[in-house]
Amino acid sequence: MTKNIKLIYNRLLTTTKLIENIMPQTSKKQIIDKFKTHDGDTGSPEVQVALITQRIDGVKDHLKEHDHDNHSRRGLLSLINKRRRLLHYLMRKAPERYKDIIGKLNLSK
Repeated sequence: MTKNIKLIYNRLLTTTKLIENIMPQTSKKQIIDKFKTHDGDTGSPEVQVALITQRIDGVKDHLKEHDHDNHSRRGLLSLINKRRRLLHYLMRKAPERYKDIIGKLNLSK
């Protein structure tokens, strides 16, 4: 019985550490403050792209250590496509904002 509890605890702890490595709360707030377009802004495309970029970096770091983690690799591809769609939306609707966010995040295009 105690073996199972220890196993569950270790898995939970590992999962919690992975989530903290991908997106710590303090840096999320800093990113929102840096890329917001107005006070109280948390959902503009610029903020979303910046947050997704941070998550992509975290998952890429995870995949460097765990090469065979195909579930995380699939999640990474999903995040990359979501960011691509948001950037395409910005490129169509506000090209100057698109160029600004690309420059700030050092993304290619």
